[in-house]
This record gives sequence, C-alpha cells and structure tokens, in this order.
Amino acid sequence: MMAQRRKGLVQVYTGDGKGKTTAALGEVLRAAGHGLKVHVIFFMKSGSSSGEFRSLQRLPGVSFACFGLGEFASPSHPAPEAVAQARRALAAAREAVGCGRYDMVVLDEVNVAAGFALISPEEVMALVKEKPSDLELILTGRYADPGLLAVADLVTEMVSIRHPLEKGVPARQGVEY
Repeated sequence: MMAQRRKGLVQVYTGDGKGKTTAALGEVLRAAGHGLKVHVIFFMKSGSSSGEFRSLQRLPGVSFACFGLGEFASPSHPAPEAVAQARRALAAAREAVGCGRYDMVVLDEVNVAAGFALISPEEVMALVKEKPSDLELILTGRYADPGLLAVADLVTEMVSIRHPLEKGVPARQGVEY
C-alpha cells in the first residue's frame, strides 16, 4: 500500500445513465497504475462476453469474480438461482472487504441486486459500515438505496439524456460490453 494513502472512502455510481461500471473501472485502472491491490466483484454479470473481463485479467494487482447468470434478472420474480448468485457475491464481498489484502474493492451492480431484493439494502449497509478505514469501496448500479447515498463520501448519478438503444442501435462489442 502506498505510504501517502490516507483514508479509504465509499464511492457510489448510480442512476439510469450509461457509465457507472465504466467510471468504477476507471478508478480500478488508476489504482492499478499506482500499484494498489484491487478486487472487483460483479454481482449481475457472468463474465462470458464483456471486454472488461479480458482487460482486468491483464492488469497487475487486479483480481475479479463474477456472480451472474448471463441473462437479465427479473425485478419482480427473480429466479432462485439469481438470488443464490447474489448471495454468493455478497459472501465474496464480505471476504474481500474484510481480508486486508486489497486497497480497493468494487461491488459492481450491487445496487441492482439490492434493488431487486436479491440481497437486502441492510446487508449492503452493514458491509459499508464494516469496511476498514483504509479501504476504498466502490458500489455501482441503478437503484442505490437512500441510506447508502446518505453515508457515501462520493455519489455520482449518471443521467440518461439520450442513448443509442432508443433509436434501435444494439449494444456494441467493445463499447457497451
């Protein structure tokens, strides 16, 4: 860990606009460039097709784990396996936050998992409250709980003004995934 490092903060990237994961991964890239140890937990992504997984594998000091089904979870009727994957991701998050091996931990789409009731917002808040004081913790995804927003040190809301999907442009490899 860098000697000049002071306090680890809680960052939240939320909102309906594009760029939440991208912003968090920008922080990962910067941290890796300074020799920090980083772990990313993907709550809702399987890791099968997104370019970020290939890139993260190449960054020194960066590790990650994926806990998704490779398909969208239903917010009103989540499949039991989606709930099970989210529970596994939460357990992995607790381990990563508490183990002392990382300078930064990213919980990608954790807000969606809590918003869809795959895990509870209270469990996410407990994780935030238990984080070591020198750990940078980044949480992404739509539907961030108001309690989380109240305790976070940095909150950025991505707002969608226009998106290519609205004109029928499908997600593009290398840009959206």
